[in-house]
Amino acid sequence: MTIRHQCSAGIVIILFLLISLHGHAQSSDSLFVENMRKEGVQFTNDNSIKLLMSGREKFADMFEAIRHAKSSVHLEYFNFRNDSIAGLLFDILREKRKEGVEVRALFDGFGNDSNNKPLKKKHLEDLHADSINIYEFDPIRFPWVNHIWPRDHRKIVVIDGEIGYTGGMNVADYYIVGTEQVGEWRDMHCRLEGPVVNELQRIFLRMWKKVTKEELNDPKYFQGKPAGDKMIGIANREPHTTNKIMRRFYIHALDRAKDSVKIVNPYFAPTQSILKALKRCADRGVKMDILISSRYDEPLMPEIVLYYTRKLAKRGVNIWRYRPGFHHSKIMMVDGKYCTVGSTNLDARSMRYDYEINAIIINPETTHQLEDKFLEDTQKCDYMTEEEWKKTLTTWKKLKGWLGHLLTFLI
Repeated sequence: MTIRHQCSAGIVIILFLLISLHGHAQSSDSLFVENMRKEGVQFTNDNSIKLLMSGREKFADMFEAIRHAKSSVHLEYFNFRNDSIAGLLFDILREKRKEGVEVRALFDGFGNDSNNKPLKKKHLEDLHADSINIYEFDPIRFPWVNHIWPRDHRKIVVIDGEIGYTGGMNVADYYIVGTEQVGEWRDMHCRLEGPVVNELQRIFLRMWKKVTKEELNDPKYFQGKPAGDKMIGIANREPHTTNKIMRRFYIHALDRAKDSVKIVNPYFAPTQSILKALKRCADRGVKMDILISSRYDEPLMPEIVLYYTRKLAKRGVNIWRYRPGFHHSKIMMVDGKYCTVGSTNLDARSMRYDYEINAIIINPETTHQLEDKFLEDTQKCDYMTEEEWKKTLTTWKKLKGWLGHLLTFLI
């Protein structure tokens, strides 16, 4: 081989390696992480995650962790329903206070008033008497219209600054026993350990300061140390600070998807920018599966969800309708590489107004666990064929869906 041939061969090899390396660097998950870092999401490594696939799993795991708390327990929820589960939680917290553990809890005023078993003034007085520091974010007062938005829809628990929980569940017994109105109430949550917990703690303490004016920055609250091998970031929506973070999160994920997208989301009434991203994703040939519910806790929502998913079904998206009841989970899996579990609904309230939080997990193993659960849940679903659409979408439902979608900026 001549020197010229050798040089040419060397150049070809170098070019091949550069192209290969570039292709690897531009995988959907790396592009997505790069985009989200530009949006302000900080990803940390060395984390662990445990997926909690039901209410029973969540409360059993979380209550046990709280029972072993040594220093502090911090809770931030949309609501604590005044039922047996909340009663058990407060009993555990009372015991921890007797042991000297600091307890701080926040709940949303609208979230409390809008549930059918709210905490009353007497309940709060009793909790305060037992040294449980529990406060209401933005109580609903006259004129209440001034307090519609924004609401604190996040679900955060941090124990000893080391263990964190987030996901779609509030504190209520219907996550275990369901309700008469919707039947089974399915949801998902996750337990986090590692440096990512420090971010959950920072978010909680900012809201605690906002509500109580008390600033807490002792290093003892930030004990998240390496605990695994997972890369996890926290997408945190705060009004006037990170207004667009959730919209951009979904748009970046959908626009970077190459092979598959699986979504479970209860109030599927996407904003126009996300609807366009969903359509672009489907039009590129990405295999998309969306799981919706057969029964809902809000009027008009079933027809609105059918209105939007029917549009996507016409573009080849697979729509699954959960028979046992209400699937309240807010999860998404992309290309089998990364996933999310959080509090964010695919509606205008979550995207434009409320405080929301999602854990973003860049890990194929965890993503496959969620995909396996998704596949298991589809066994309890009706797949929406053309025949099924015709049976389901009566003229009246079509009209209600069309009228309802005009109001989605309020829902």
